[in-house]
Amino acid sequence: MTLHFSHGHPDLDADPVETLEWLESFQSVQMHDPKRALYLLGRMDQFAKEQGLINSSTPYSSYRNTIPLEHQGAYPGDLVLEERLVAISRWNALAMVVQANKAYGDLGGHIASYASAAEIFEVGFNHFFQAPTPEHGGDLVYFQPHSAPGVYARAYLEGRLTEEQLLHYRQEVDGNGLCSYPHPWLMPDFWQFPTGSMGIGPINSIYQARFLRYLHHRGLANTEGRHVWSIVGDGEMDEPESIAGLSLAAREGLDNLTFIINCNLQRLDGPVRGNGQIIQELEALFAGAGWNVIKVLWGSEWDALFARDQNHTLLRKLANTVDGVYQTLGSKDGAYNIENFFKKDPEIQSLVSHMSDVEIDALKRGGHDLRKLHAAYAAAKNHKGKPTVILAKTKKGYGMGSSGESRMTSHQQKKLDENALKAFRDRFQLPLNEEELAAHTFYKPKADSPEMVYLNRRREALGGAIPVRRTQAAPVNVPAVKSYAAFAVEGTGREMSTTMAMVRMMTGLIKDKELGPRLVPIVADEARTFGMANLFNQIGIYSPVGQLYAPEDAGSLMSYREAKDGQLLEEGINEAGAISSWVAAGTAYSVSGIAMLPFYIFYSMFGFQRVGDLIWAAADQRTRGFLIGATAGRTTLGGEGLQHQDGSSQLIASTIPNCRAYDPAFAGELAVIVDYGMRQMMERQVDEFYYITVCNENYLQEAIPEEKASDIVKGLYLYKEFSVSSAVASVRLLGSGPILREIEAAAETLAGEWNIHCTVFSATSFSELAREAREVERWNRRNPDQPQKTSHIQTMLDGEQLVVAATDYVRAYPNLIAPYLSGKFVVLGTDGFGRSDTRKKLREFFEIDRINVVIATLHALATEGQIPQSMATDAINRYGVDRNAPAPWTV
Repeated sequence: MTLHFSHGHPDLDADPVETLEWLESFQSVQMHDPKRALYLLGRMDQFAKEQGLINSSTPYSSYRNTIPLEHQGAYPGDLVLEERLVAISRWNALAMVVQANKAYGDLGGHIASYASAAEIFEVGFNHFFQAPTPEHGGDLVYFQPHSAPGVYARAYLEGRLTEEQLLHYRQEVDGNGLCSYPHPWLMPDFWQFPTGSMGIGPINSIYQARFLRYLHHRGLANTEGRHVWSIVGDGEMDEPESIAGLSLAAREGLDNLTFIINCNLQRLDGPVRGNGQIIQELEALFAGAGWNVIKVLWGSEWDALFARDQNHTLLRKLANTVDGVYQTLGSKDGAYNIENFFKKDPEIQSLVSHMSDVEIDALKRGGHDLRKLHAAYAAAKNHKGKPTVILAKTKKGYGMGSSGESRMTSHQQKKLDENALKAFRDRFQLPLNEEELAAHTFYKPKADSPEMVYLNRRREALGGAIPVRRTQAAPVNVPAVKSYAAFAVEGTGREMSTTMAMVRMMTGLIKDKELGPRLVPIVADEARTFGMANLFNQIGIYSPVGQLYAPEDAGSLMSYREAKDGQLLEEGINEAGAISSWVAAGTAYSVSGIAMLPFYIFYSMFGFQRVGDLIWAAADQRTRGFLIGATAGRTTLGGEGLQHQDGSSQLIASTIPNCRAYDPAFAGELAVIVDYGMRQMMERQVDEFYYITVCNENYLQEAIPEEKASDIVKGLYLYKEFSVSSAVASVRLLGSGPILREIEAAAETLAGEWNIHCTVFSATSFSELAREAREVERWNRRNPDQPQKTSHIQTMLDGEQLVVAATDYVRAYPNLIAPYLSGKFVVLGTDGFGRSDTRKKLREFFEIDRINVVIATLHALATEGQIPQSMATDAINRYGVDRNAPAPWTV
């Protein structure tokens, strides 16, 4: 056999004859035993590193398909019919977007993304995406969001969506319309996962794959055979969240996970890496993280060229071409490619000398070749021990011709001109006449056509339709509150923080035989801070490999214990990962048909502010569970300083429609809220979640009368009244969290020193009060002829009497209820940057301590004419207030 070797760089080769001998020797081994050849290559690489000759190997492989032609295998489907189905779906997706924008010019939508990913989707739909059945829990598929029209087009062919629904793409207000992107909240029976915010899909898919293993290892569900597929754009991989979980996936050996990255080399505005190669960069990233990498770069039409490319000249040329050039070549025809690529090298030109312009134009990228993609999917599914990424090279806007194929403006393309439509029809051989083209008529073959029969049989073989979302799971009984929180509702008689009370309640709940196994405690490396160290030994920290070491504290009652069936998820310093685990657990009722109850406990400042987008996606996905914002408030976490002190998470939480946010002052209030939330989510199966802020400040925990429970859940209850005989004025004081104690102290001072009658309320949730009041106000406005309703806030705080509120959050939070009060409303809060100091000093600084509440109350009463102005002035002088001190929010 004649051997052919590249001459490499002659100027660098001091002994070409010796080089040839080495290459011939290696070729001989390769021919007789390829595995031996790979082993020798690895040993040489290892030896060179040990000798210090090289520091590392090239982090990526050659710019060619990972799976060679001889290992590709026969295609198990009907290529002709599948290519027809791809063409039909591609057309219907295009027609859907164009028709919507023809009728309503401002609806938007995307054509080019699905045009580039159609084959990726169809191979999955026809051969790999398993639907849930009684025997199989179903695969999880995260669809590239801008390709949603393609999923709708497929569902239309399957009979799941009607033409009327397609005509109402992005028109949802009147019902029956289709979402812009995958949104389970808006299409709860259809979409499984929200991926519309870039980066959310990749990280969520990793933690869902991990949670499937968690359920299996804990014996709660059989998840063997289930696979997670995440279809991602190459531009989307620039999002930090997209790559945040790669090392975890490799470390835990998640071979039930496959990323398929649609490498069309373009972001929304232009090339991803115009001056480089995004595919090689991604391979280096994933391989370095420990993933199995499969590249699908070139279609079958290239195989003959590569077979004749004995010196690998064409491969080297392809490897040295940057993506900006590939985009230009992709947007041009065969003649341009011959002149500007193939003719640049005589050896490469000779390889294609027999090919016409049309044949050159027909050279496909691998992501548009069903055979190449199927081989990659199959290899990914069969690979064990590691997650797999498939890097599929495609063209953005494939099939859109000069109007959109590989154009800078492809992503914004909403229509095609007449010539482009004809070219599209002819290229994909669609049976559409001129009128149907111009009208962008949807095309659906007859039910008994070969295409439709084949499509339905393929989905039947895979269990049915996908995507599909389950909405219910068997309810789980919640134990009586006193079985795990008697200490809280009855009062401890001693000091305790609400953070510790929360942990104590959770520890009690874990012991419940029915609900306990369903609890999923989650922390981002702060378990000891929150007093959760006792859970390490009690329930174990989940690890897929158990514990391969003896911990330093072995033998102690709270030793660090990792276990394969561990219940606690300790996510490290990784809030994005922890919230993704919370989402996976909180959607298990839908994903796996088993209701789980996650409690994610975190520094409140690193909750909503840091991963707000992930929390919003969790809301969209109808996640159920508790978010516990520990060490909450701007003045409660004294010494930590500016970036640790939270004054706004309650305000952010109020913006999420299905988030119920509370700031309890006492452990008893906390117990009432947790009990109510558990019953809503686990027994009544309401799609909502709870954000509860708790603090690490120890103070006396008072008993909570049972009759107050309903008001606590509504957001406000009467706590105490400070009456005086012959009072000069009256005021209602509101506080939440630990600041309620400052309000109580202020009330004592106002009553004892200033003869002011004070009624003190605990405001467990300003956001719940505002939400209910808003609903009542709207009902009254729309039903003026009916008896008018009264909201809880108006019932509790009716009349013109002054209301003063103080919290550990920005003023905007209590001000949520301002529109629903009749009298004057004065709010104190913690606007501004945090600082390091004692709680007492911080509360003085932010003017939410008892003295500032007294001063604010006297000033407001004086302004209203209820007391003399001299009383307010006397208070300023008596308490030594610095009249000229800058405001705490001053920058």
